[in-house]
Amino acid sequence: MTPAIVSRCRVFEFLPLTEEEIEGALLRALHDKRKGLGTYDVEMDGDAVKHLARTAAGDLRTAYNALELAVLTTPPAENGKIHVTLADAEQSVQRRALSYNEDLYYDILSAFCKSLRGSDSNAALYYAFRLIEGGCDPLLIFRRLIAHSAEDVGLADPRALVVATSALTAFQNMGAPEGFLPLSEAIIYVCEAEKSNSVVMAMDAAKAAAREKHDDDIPKYLRDNTMGSKEMKAESAKYKYPHNYGGWVKQQYLPDSLKDEVFYAPSEKGYEATIRELRKKKGMTK
Repeated sequence: MTPAIVSRCRVFEFLPLTEEEIEGALLRALHDKRKGLGTYDVEMDGDAVKHLARTAAGDLRTAYNALELAVLTTPPAENGKIHVTLADAEQSVQRRALSYNEDLYYDILSAFCKSLRGSDSNAALYYAFRLIEGGCDPLLIFRRLIAHSAEDVGLADPRALVVATSALTAFQNMGAPEGFLPLSEAIIYVCEAEKSNSVVMAMDAAKAAAREKHDDDIPKYLRDNTMGSKEMKAESAKYKYPHNYGGWVKQQYLPDSLKDEVFYAPSEKGYEATIRELRKKKGMTK
């Protein structure tokens, strides 16, 4: 897009709905005779409504589809009333309801995450399977596992992220229960790997700088000068192609106001020790 078009655009950010918002929408749909299911004589248990709201993951369309399926596939009683129970709701989304309350669910999830960070594979495996046996979607566990492989292991052992994402692919292809084997392997790997939070620290620092220090004065030799003037093309020629210098050459990439910023600082653990040595050999001071 050209700057003129971009300047006339508006960005609308759509956020997931809360479980409470989805519950309210489902209840309204049950009684709305024009746009909802109000023409049916439906009684729906509160835990069934909560289950549909929780499993919708913030997507009201998903919740509406599940509600309609639950109502239409539940046979009416002799008096014509359709009574949708938790079991009916579970069938409509093919997801078992959590066998513990919401507070305990978040406590177990928190304990799982902190066990990954704390390198306790026994505890992490236990909490993971507490979640699964209680009805938690294994994909949620995979999401946390992948996040922690980058957040808490990071470049101290880059293979952790590969193992975690490969385990997710294996689970998606194999399903349960065989898919729990690669899940368990990935949990153990992330736990036992060297730990470093330098990636998340670098990300947070870069995000803060991008948000608070707007500087569009990009060095001229880094700009896209394919359609530029003769002067701009001359500036572009000053760019040093790293491969012509053995793979790395000293060159300023950040704008002048940010040129001394350091976002990523490798630790001395695992593979990051190798990164530090490579930087020393290159004569990099940052």
